Amino acid sequence: MARFIPPHGNYRELLSYKKAEIIYDLTFRFCERFLRKGDRTIDQMVQAARSGKQNIAEGSKASLTSKETEIKLTNVARASLEELLIDYEDFLRVRDLSKWDKDSKEAQYVRKLGSGPDSFETYREFCETRPPEVVANIAICLINQANYLLDRQIRRLEQDFIKEGGLRERMAKVRLDYRRSKE
Repeated sequence: MARFIPPHGNYRELLSYKKAEIIYDLTFRFCERFLRKGDRTIDQMVQAARSGKQNIAEGSKASLTSKETEIKLTNVARASLEELLIDYEDFLRVRDLSKWDKDSKEAQYVRKLGSGPDSFETYREFCETRPPEVVANIAICLINQANYLLDRQIRRLEQDFIKEGGLRERMAKVRLDYRRSKE
């Protein structure tokens, strides 16, 4: 029998989700280490990191019945991480700290770290022992990687929707096919 509910992904297997989870863990620890208690920026940054991670998960689960919702939530995740990126850039700029060039040896090293088994443990030592300038730059590298992945994911979701349509279209097709088979 034909099905109209497509298989939906396991968000924990998405590279974008894995990166977003690392970003959340890193941001939480960064704020604890380098921002003063009571600074509103802490809540802003932690919530932006959380929103990035949570919206990827929620969008993936919503894909079961709504490609539109999946696309919207994935885009919300992307926007939240962009907000967080700006917070890290602001942190560096207002403290007269340098931001790594994307092709610097440091940025390339962080990208190389992310090409192996990727979890917060890969970055823990750096985040717990390096100065704020280094940790903020690591976060910026990771956010740029996650944003790249989310941009690709959104384009793919768009292509899938164009090819396969939405739930109502699939439901109608399955119902019409069923009727035709009974004639």
